[in-house]
Amino acid sequence: MFGLGELAIVLIVVIALLVAKKGPELARSAGKAARILKAETRAMKEEDRAPADPAPRIVRGETAAPGTGPATAGPRTLPAPGPERTGGTPPADGTA
Repeated sequence: MFGLGELAIVLIVVIALLVAKKGPELARSAGKAARILKAETRAMKEEDRAPADPAPRIVRGETAAPGTGPATAGPRTLPAPGPERTGGTPPADGTA
């Protein structure tokens, strides 16, 4: 029947057919993974070069006196309640 040499040739042909179908997809995935790894390595190197504690950022603007912000403006008053309306068309007499 089949010897060891023939069995090896059949296995090589089967493996070659499987690689021919999935090979490009595997190569594409490996390329994406390599690009991601390279980008992350570059980002880590740039992080190491950056100063550990950068100087504080200064934003110029207006200053508020203590006690004059919205948190200390006092209690809010709600408008007086008006007539109840449930929607629809306005009344014919012109009152809204």
